[in-house]
Amino acid sequence: MIFVLTQPNLANPDALEVRTLPKQIFGRSVTILPKGAPFHRVFWRLVFEHALTRYLIALIPFPVIMLIWPNTALPISQAPLLMLIVIYLFETRVISIPQGRRAELADEDTIGRVLDQLRVRSTAALTDLATRRGIDAGEMHLVVEQSEMARVPPFTYVSVQHDTADGPAFLSLDAAEQAALIARLFDDGLTEDALRRVNFAQSTFLRTTVLDPRTISAHARMAALAAG
Repeated sequence: MIFVLTQPNLANPDALEVRTLPKQIFGRSVTILPKGAPFHRVFWRLVFEHALTRYLIALIPFPVIMLIWPNTALPISQAPLLMLIVIYLFETRVISIPQGRRAELADEDTIGRVLDQLRVRSTAALTDLATRRGIDAGEMHLVVEQSEMARVPPFTYVSVQHDTADGPAFLSLDAAEQAALIARLFDDGLTEDALRRVNFAQSTFLRTTVLDPRTISAHARMAALAAG
C-alpha cells in the first residue's frame, strides 16, 4: 500500500509542517489523517500501526480464555507480567523480524541492486517533476519511508520535500503528479516488498534521494519534457 504524503491527500495538511529535511513520519508524534477517513483504507492501516491497537490485538487471547474458563479470570487478572511478555513476543516475533534474522532477508548484491534502482528511479522522478514545475533552486528530497511491520502487506509513504527560499516544505502534488511518481518508483522490477526486505536487512526504513535542480542539464530537462 502506497500513500503519497502531500497536502491534497490529507484532512489535516498541517501535519506536514517541517523544520528540517527529510521529515520522518513513522515512529514520530505525527498524526496522519487521510481525506475520507474512516472510509479510506489507509486510515485503518494507520489504526493498526498504532501501538495501542497492536497491544489490544496481542491481548485478545486473555478475555477469550476467561470467557471459556471463568475460573481463570482471577489468576489472569493478577498476571500483568504474563501480559507484558505476550505483548513483547507479539511485537518482536509476530509483526516484526528479530535482529538476528534480518541479515538473511537480502544479500549484499540484492541490497545494492535494489538501492541502486531506487536511487536511479527517484532521481528520474525528481528531474521530471523539477522540469515540469520549472523548479531551478533548492534541494529536492524524494523520501520513501516504510512501516517496520512484517508479515502484513507493505505500507509505504512517498513524498517530495523541497528546501525552498521560505523554508523546507512538502510539495503539493496533484493526482497526475502522484500517479506519475508512483509509476516511476515501483513496478514489477522494484516492488514495495523487495524494498522492505532490504530495509529489514539493514534496519533502515527511510530512504532519501536528493537532487539539486541546478545540476539538471538542459539535455535532461528536454528529455523529461519529451518523455511526457
